[in-house]
Amino acid sequence: MTAAAEALAGTKFVLPDQQSFYKGKVRDVYALSDMLVMVVTDRISAFDVVLPRAIPFKGQVLNQIAALMLKRTSDIVPNWVISSPDPNVTIGRKCDPFKVEMVIRGYLAGHSAREYHAGRRTVCGVTLPEGLKENQRFAEPIITPTTKAGEGHDLDISREEIIRQNIVSKEDYELMEKYTRALFQRGTEIALKQGLLLVDTKYEFGKADGKIFLIDEIHTPDSSRYFYADGYEERLKNNEPQKQLSKEFVRQWLIENNFQGKEGQVVPSMSDEWVSQISDRYIELYEKLSGEKFIPADTTDIQNRIEKNIIKALKEIHS
Repeated sequence: MTAAAEALAGTKFVLPDQQSFYKGKVRDVYALSDMLVMVVTDRISAFDVVLPRAIPFKGQVLNQIAALMLKRTSDIVPNWVISSPDPNVTIGRKCDPFKVEMVIRGYLAGHSAREYHAGRRTVCGVTLPEGLKENQRFAEPIITPTTKAGEGHDLDISREEIIRQNIVSKEDYELMEKYTRALFQRGTEIALKQGLLLVDTKYEFGKADGKIFLIDEIHTPDSSRYFYADGYEERLKNNEPQKQLSKEFVRQWLIENNFQGKEGQVVPSMSDEWVSQISDRYIELYEKLSGEKFIPADTTDIQNRIEKNIIKALKEIHS
Protein backbone atom coordinates (compact mmCIF):
# COMPACT_ATOMS: atom_id res chain seq x y z
CA MET A 1 0.00 0.00 0.00
CA THR A 2 2.74 2.46 0.90
CA ALA A 3 5.25 1.75 -1.91
CA ALA A 4 3.72 4.16 -4.45
CA ALA A 5 2.74 6.83 -1.93
CA GLU A 6 4.41 10.22 -2.04
CA ALA A 7 6.19 11.20 1.17
CA LEU A 8 6.26 14.74 2.54
CA ALA A 9 9.93 15.57 3.07
CA GLY A 10 9.28 19.27 3.76
CA THR A 11 7.29 22.38 2.89
CA LYS A 12 8.09 25.94 1.83
CA PHE A 13 4.77 27.73 1.85
CA VAL A 14 4.27 31.48 2.04
CA LEU A 15 1.13 31.82 4.12
CA PRO A 16 -1.05 34.90 4.65
CA ASP A 17 0.17 36.92 7.69
CA GLN A 18 3.29 34.72 8.00
CA GLN A 19 5.86 36.16 10.43
CA SER A 20 8.48 33.41 10.54
CA PHE A 21 9.25 29.82 9.62
CA TYR A 22 10.99 27.18 11.72
CA LYS A 23 12.13 23.79 10.46
CA GLY A 24 12.39 21.20 13.22
CA LYS A 25 13.54 17.60 12.89
CA VAL A 26 10.05 16.47 11.96
CA ARG A 27 7.84 19.57 11.91
CA ASP A 28 7.64 22.68 9.76
CA VAL A 29 6.22 25.49 11.91
CA TYR A 30 4.78 28.68 10.44
CA ALA A 31 4.27 31.50 12.93
CA LEU A 32 1.49 33.95 12.07
CA SER A 33 0.76 37.04 14.18
CA ASP A 34 -1.67 35.21 16.51
CA MET A 35 -1.41 31.53 15.53
CA LEU A 36 0.98 28.71 14.72
CA VAL A 37 0.54 26.40 11.73
CA MET A 38 2.32 23.11 12.40
CA VAL A 39 2.90 20.79 9.45
CA VAL A 40 3.95 17.32 10.59
CA THR A 41 6.15 16.07 7.75
CA ASP A 42 7.17 12.49 6.98
CA ARG A 43 10.77 13.13 8.03
CA ILE A 44 12.09 10.66 10.58
CA SER A 45 14.90 11.22 13.06
CA ALA A 46 16.90 8.98 15.35
CA PHE A 47 20.00 9.69 17.46
CA ASP A 48 19.35 13.43 16.85
CA VAL A 49 19.85 12.95 13.09
CA VAL A 50 17.20 13.30 10.36
CA LEU A 51 17.39 10.17 8.21
CA PRO A 52 17.86 10.57 4.44
CA ARG A 53 14.42 9.37 3.38
CA ALA A 54 10.95 10.43 4.48
CA ILE A 55 8.39 7.76 5.46
CA PRO A 56 4.98 7.88 3.71
CA PHE A 57 2.08 8.52 6.11
CA LYS A 58 4.32 8.93 9.19
CA GLY A 59 3.34 12.61 9.55
CA GLN A 60 -0.34 11.79 9.18
CA VAL A 61 -0.03 9.08 11.84
CA LEU A 62 1.68 11.40 14.38
CA ASN A 63 -0.60 14.37 13.71
CA GLN A 64 -3.79 12.32 13.96
CA ILE A 65 -2.72 10.49 17.15
CA ALA A 66 -1.86 13.85 18.75
CA ALA A 67 -5.19 15.37 17.63
CA LEU A 68 -7.09 12.41 19.05
CA MET A 69 -5.22 12.45 22.38
CA LEU A 70 -5.56 16.24 22.79
CA LYS A 71 -9.30 15.90 22.18
CA ARG A 72 -9.55 13.10 24.77
CA THR A 73 -7.81 15.21 27.43
CA SER A 74 -9.34 18.64 26.73
CA ASP A 75 -11.53 18.39 29.85
CA ILE A 76 -8.37 18.23 32.03
CA VAL A 77 -6.44 21.18 30.62
CA PRO A 78 -7.11 23.63 27.77
CA ASN A 79 -4.88 22.91 24.78
CA TRP A 80 -3.46 25.01 21.96
CA VAL A 81 -5.45 23.41 19.09
CA ILE A 82 -7.81 25.56 17.04
CA SER A 83 -8.27 23.16 14.12
CA SER A 84 -6.73 20.27 12.22
CA PRO A 85 -7.69 21.11 8.63
CA ASP A 86 -5.50 18.46 7.00
CA PRO A 87 -4.26 15.00 8.08
CA ASN A 88 -0.74 16.46 8.43
CA VAL A 89 -1.62 19.86 9.91
CA THR A 90 -2.57 21.41 13.23
CA ILE A 91 -3.38 25.12 13.58
CA GLY A 92 -3.23 26.40 17.10
CA ARG A 93 -3.03 29.28 19.52
CA LYS A 94 0.37 30.94 19.79
CA CYS A 95 1.60 30.50 23.36
CA ASP A 96 4.73 31.59 25.17
CA PRO A 97 6.28 28.17 25.94
CA PHE A 98 7.67 27.38 29.38
CA LYS A 99 11.37 26.51 29.25
CA VAL A 100 10.82 23.11 30.87
CA GLU A 101 9.43 19.83 29.63
CA MET A 102 7.33 17.89 32.10
CA VAL A 103 8.57 14.31 31.85
CA ILE A 104 6.56 11.79 33.84
CA ARG A 105 7.54 8.16 34.39
CA GLY A 106 5.43 5.27 35.61
CA TYR A 107 8.21 2.67 35.27
CA LEU A 108 11.98 2.40 35.70
CA ALA A 109 12.85 2.49 32.00
CA GLY A 110 14.98 4.41 29.52
CA HIS A 111 16.90 7.35 31.02
CA SER A 112 15.77 6.67 34.61
CA ALA A 113 16.90 3.01 34.33
CA ARG A 114 20.30 4.09 32.98
CA GLU A 115 20.74 6.53 35.89
CA TYR A 116 19.67 3.85 38.38
CA HIS A 117 22.07 1.26 36.96
CA ALA A 118 24.87 3.83 37.20
CA GLY A 119 24.25 3.82 40.96
CA ARG A 120 22.30 7.09 41.21
CA ARG A 121 19.26 6.95 43.47
CA THR A 122 18.09 10.51 42.88
CA VAL A 123 16.71 11.59 39.49
CA CYS A 124 15.70 15.26 39.12
CA GLY A 125 15.44 15.58 42.90
CA VAL A 126 13.23 12.48 43.19
CA THR A 127 14.64 9.74 45.48
CA LEU A 128 14.21 6.18 44.21
CA PRO A 129 14.14 3.15 46.53
CA GLU A 130 16.77 0.41 46.50
CA GLY A 131 16.13 -2.95 44.84
CA LEU A 132 14.20 -1.86 41.76
CA LYS A 133 14.40 -3.95 38.59
CA GLU A 134 14.55 -2.43 35.10
CA ASN A 135 11.02 -1.86 33.72
CA GLN A 136 9.46 -2.24 37.21
CA ARG A 137 6.47 -0.05 37.93
CA PHE A 138 6.96 2.74 40.47
CA ALA A 139 4.63 2.86 43.49
CA GLU A 140 3.60 6.31 42.19
CA PRO A 141 4.53 7.96 38.86
CA ILE A 142 7.48 10.36 39.23
CA ILE A 143 7.97 13.71 37.49
CA THR A 144 11.51 14.24 36.17
CA PRO A 145 11.50 17.61 34.39
CA THR A 146 14.12 18.76 31.89
CA THR A 147 15.13 22.23 30.82
CA LYS A 148 14.49 22.85 27.14
CA ALA A 149 17.83 23.37 25.45
CA GLY A 150 18.07 25.79 22.52
CA GLU A 151 20.67 23.44 21.07
CA GLY A 152 21.83 19.94 21.98
CA HIS A 153 20.22 17.71 24.58
CA ASP A 154 17.70 18.76 27.22
CA LEU A 155 19.09 18.67 30.77
CA ASP A 156 17.65 17.11 33.93
CA ILE A 157 16.57 19.57 36.61
CA SER A 158 14.69 19.30 39.91
CA ARG A 159 11.38 20.91 40.84
CA GLU A 160 13.19 22.89 43.55
CA GLU A 161 15.78 24.29 41.10
CA ILE A 162 13.11 25.31 38.58
CA ILE A 163 11.31 27.33 41.27
CA ARG A 164 14.52 28.63 42.89
CA GLN A 165 15.90 29.88 39.57
CA ASN A 166 12.46 31.26 38.71
CA ILE A 167 12.48 29.40 35.37
CA VAL A 168 8.79 28.91 36.15
CA SER A 169 6.91 30.55 39.02
CA LYS A 170 5.93 28.31 41.96
CA GLU A 171 2.23 28.84 41.22
CA ASP A 172 2.57 27.94 37.52
CA TYR A 173 4.84 24.98 38.21
CA GLU A 174 2.44 23.48 40.75
CA LEU A 175 -0.41 23.78 38.27
CA MET A 176 1.70 22.15 35.53
CA GLU A 177 2.51 19.30 37.93
CA LYS A 178 -1.18 18.84 38.68
CA TYR A 179 -2.02 18.79 34.96
CA THR A 180 0.87 16.39 34.23
CA ARG A 181 -0.33 13.83 36.77
CA ALA A 182 -3.95 14.04 35.55
CA LEU A 183 -2.90 13.76 31.87
CA PHE A 184 -0.69 10.74 32.63
CA GLN A 185 -3.55 9.07 34.49
CA ARG A 186 -5.87 9.63 31.50
CA GLY A 187 -3.17 8.46 29.06
CA THR A 188 -2.69 5.33 31.18
CA GLU A 189 -6.44 4.58 31.07
CA ILE A 190 -6.62 5.11 27.28
CA ALA A 191 -3.57 2.87 26.75
CA LEU A 192 -4.89 0.07 29.00
CA LYS A 193 -8.08 -0.17 26.93
CA GLN A 194 -5.80 -0.94 23.97
CA GLY A 195 -3.78 -3.53 25.90
CA LEU A 196 -0.86 -1.13 26.41
CA LEU A 197 1.04 0.33 29.37
CA LEU A 198 2.01 4.01 29.15
CA VAL A 199 5.56 3.82 30.51
CA ASP A 200 6.72 7.42 30.29
CA THR A 201 5.90 10.54 28.32
CA LYS A 202 6.45 14.27 28.21
CA TYR A 203 4.14 17.27 28.17
CA GLU A 204 4.89 20.82 27.13
CA PHE A 205 2.96 23.82 28.32
CA GLY A 206 2.77 27.46 27.33
CA LYS A 207 0.96 30.57 28.45
CA ALA A 208 -1.37 32.90 26.58
CA ASP A 209 -3.53 35.66 28.05
CA GLY A 210 -2.37 34.67 31.54
CA LYS A 211 -3.65 31.09 31.14
CA ILE A 212 -1.71 27.80 30.89
CA PHE A 213 -2.27 25.68 27.77
CA LEU A 214 -1.05 22.22 26.81
CA ILE A 215 0.98 22.60 23.61
CA ASP A 216 2.72 20.40 21.01
CA GLU A 217 1.86 16.68 20.62
CA ILE A 218 0.93 14.23 23.37
CA HIS A 219 0.92 10.44 23.79
CA THR A 220 2.42 9.75 20.35
CA PRO A 221 5.00 6.98 19.82
CA ASP A 222 7.60 9.70 19.18
CA SER A 223 7.03 11.37 22.57
CA SER A 224 6.04 8.37 24.69
CA ARG A 225 7.10 4.84 25.50
CA TYR A 226 4.54 2.03 25.62
CA PHE A 227 4.84 -1.61 26.70
CA TYR A 228 2.40 -4.32 25.71
CA ALA A 229 0.40 -5.24 28.84
CA ASP A 230 0.10 -8.89 27.82
CA GLY A 231 3.14 -10.75 29.14
CA TYR A 232 4.53 -7.71 31.01
CA GLU A 233 4.67 -9.41 34.44
CA GLU A 234 6.22 -12.59 33.06
CA ARG A 235 8.91 -10.71 31.14
CA LEU A 236 9.68 -8.62 34.25
CA LYS A 237 9.96 -11.75 36.40
CA ASN A 238 12.32 -13.41 33.89
CA ASN A 239 14.43 -10.23 33.43
CA GLU A 240 13.51 -10.19 29.72
CA PRO A 241 13.19 -7.03 27.60
CA GLN A 242 9.63 -5.73 27.36
CA LYS A 243 7.74 -5.73 24.08
CA GLN A 244 7.57 -2.05 23.14
CA LEU A 245 5.31 0.04 20.97
CA SER A 246 7.60 2.84 19.77
CA LYS A 247 10.03 3.71 16.99
CA GLU A 248 12.69 1.68 18.82
CA PHE A 249 12.79 -0.73 15.84
CA VAL A 250 14.26 2.07 13.69
CA ARG A 251 17.00 2.75 16.27
CA GLN A 252 17.78 -0.97 16.44
CA TRP A 253 18.15 -1.17 12.65
CA LEU A 254 20.56 1.79 12.71
CA ILE A 255 22.62 0.22 15.53
CA GLU A 256 22.82 -3.06 13.56
CA ASN A 257 24.09 -1.01 10.62
CA ASN A 258 26.80 0.68 12.75
CA PHE A 259 25.10 4.05 13.16
CA GLN A 260 24.39 5.81 16.47
CA GLY A 261 24.87 9.43 15.39
CA LYS A 262 28.54 9.46 16.41
CA GLU A 263 31.20 11.42 14.58
CA GLY A 264 32.50 9.69 11.46
CA GLN A 265 29.55 7.29 11.25
CA VAL A 266 27.54 7.22 8.03
CA VAL A 267 23.75 6.85 7.92
CA PRO A 268 22.99 3.54 6.16
CA SER A 269 21.07 3.74 2.89
CA MET A 270 17.36 2.99 3.12
CA SER A 271 15.85 0.68 0.52
CA ASP A 272 12.31 1.14 -0.85
CA GLU A 273 11.35 -2.06 0.95
CA TRP A 274 12.67 -0.81 4.32
CA VAL A 275 10.95 2.58 3.90
CA SER A 276 7.71 0.74 3.13
CA GLN A 277 8.17 -1.50 6.20
CA ILE A 278 8.65 1.54 8.49
CA SER A 279 5.53 3.11 7.00
CA ASP A 280 3.54 -0.06 7.67
CA ARG A 281 4.84 -0.16 11.27
CA TYR A 282 3.71 3.45 11.87
CA ILE A 283 0.26 2.59 10.51
CA GLU A 284 0.20 -0.38 12.93
CA LEU A 285 1.14 2.00 15.76
CA TYR A 286 -1.78 4.28 14.84
CA GLU A 287 -4.31 1.45 14.79
CA LYS A 288 -3.04 -0.08 18.04
CA LEU A 289 -2.97 3.24 19.92
CA SER A 290 -6.21 4.72 18.59
CA GLY A 291 -8.29 1.58 18.20
CA GLU A 292 -9.36 3.00 14.83
CA LYS A 293 -8.68 1.91 11.24
CA PHE A 294 -6.09 4.06 9.50
CA ILE A 295 -7.41 5.84 6.40
CA PRO A 296 -4.46 6.99 4.26
CA ALA A 297 -4.86 10.47 2.81
CA ASP A 298 -4.44 11.08 -0.91
CA THR A 299 -0.74 11.78 -1.51
CA THR A 300 -0.97 12.40 -5.29
CA ASP A 301 -0.17 16.12 -4.87
CA ILE A 302 0.52 16.33 -1.17
CA GLN A 303 2.07 19.83 -1.14
CA ASN A 304 -0.86 21.39 -2.99
CA ARG A 305 -3.41 19.52 -0.84
CA ILE A 306 -1.86 20.76 2.41
CA GLU A 307 -1.41 24.37 1.26
CA LYS A 308 -5.02 24.62 0.02
CA ASN A 309 -6.38 23.14 3.26
CA ILE A 310 -4.33 25.53 5.41
CA ILE A 311 -5.38 28.65 3.45
CA LYS A 312 -9.04 27.59 3.47
CA ALA A 313 -8.91 26.99 7.26
CA LEU A 314 -7.23 30.34 7.95
CA LYS A 315 -9.95 32.14 5.99
CA GLU A 316 -12.64 30.32 7.98
CA ILE A 317 -10.94 31.09 11.31
CA HIS A 318 -10.67 34.79 10.47
CA SER A 319 -14.16 35.14 8.90
